[in-house]
Amino acid sequence: MVFPREILNMLKWKEGEDIRDAEIYYVHRGAPGDSKTVSGSEIVSLEKFCFELDTGSCIPYHRVYKIIYRGKPIFERYK
Repeated sequence: MVFPREILNMLKWKEGEDIRDAEIYYVHRGAPGDSKTVSGSEIVSLEKFCFELDTGSCIPYHRVYKIIYRGKPIFERYK
């Protein structure tokens, strides 16, 4: 199984890919539907256990349940 961290690193570093073209869906308790979505352009760093957003928030990778890249799902798991 490929994990969200590996996918996001590939989108950030692999030539021809662009993390800014990704939409990341993650579990966020208290939000409508317990879910939030961020654009890859909001990610400022990929850490060992989380990714950091331009707001200063760190989202743990285990909360990610879907990644859409250029309009196609490239990662999905149950919420």
